[in-house]
Amino acid sequence: MFEKKENSEVFYPSALTIGASDSSGGSGIQADLRTFNAYGIYGCSVLTAVVAQNHYSTDKFMPVPGDVIASQIDMVLQEIVVKFVKTGFLCGAENLKAVADAVKRRKLFLVCDSVVQNMNKDELGALCKNLLPVSKWTVVTVSEAASLLGKKITNIDLMKSAALEIFEKYGCSVVVKAPWDVNSSARTSAVCVKGELFTLKTPAVDIETSSEIHGAECTFSAALTAGFAMGLDWKNALTDAEAFTTGSMREAARIGSDVFAMYPPTEDCRHEIKISSGKKK
Repeated sequence: MFEKKENSEVFYPSALTIGASDSSGGSGIQADLRTFNAYGIYGCSVLTAVVAQNHYSTDKFMPVPGDVIASQIDMVLQEIVVKFVKTGFLCGAENLKAVADAVKRRKLFLVCDSVVQNMNKDELGALCKNLLPVSKWTVVTVSEAASLLGKKITNIDLMKSAALEIFEKYGCSVVVKAPWDVNSSARTSAVCVKGELFTLKTPAVDIETSSEIHGAECTFSAALTAGFAMGLDWKNALTDAEAFTTGSMREAARIGSDVFAMYPPTEDCRHEIKISSGKKK
């Protein structure tokens, strides 16, 4: 029998994901909660949209109204001690503002997964004006960084410059992720922390179908958030997150005839992830 715990100010680590529901379970809040659980983090969720999709395509989505998003956040934080939060898919300028207001008002540690695909001008403006300035970290793909900055990014030097520019504009630490591709080779991403540049090097993964990389960025940003919730410093949190994501692809579970889903790994590949220093600002 377990003994009843005494009242204490030491709480079990928890984290909150604010994003869309993926009906296939591969990305969105499902991937985030699965990642939190694998890290031993109690996961809470705020739903921003219902998305009808699978590992290969999206059919329809229905946004959740901003007042409902705000109410979900308030109800979670009313009784659960949550400091670490990540955002994923957010649609609507007012919804972005509502989330940013809650982060600022509650003094939350935000990892912003800047999902800018299909954002209109107002939404992109709200992301840049409201959400990024209250973020501690933002995670963007190369194409997302290009959309944020309005310029082409074609190599690691330009990725580093983009990471530094985003930091200078918004004050948050930045990861510009190199894309995962089928039959991907080793990858190098760019990182900027307080104006100092780093590279994040990841080994190749044998990827047969695009289903194996569905939810990769959600998983990475959720793992990064979970690492911070566990009290890790940024280098260890970043290394763990990249290793967790890489391992999840390597140990993808077959869930259909040609469908594989990322799944929390059993093997530890942290020793394969390398963070190298760059030039200081």
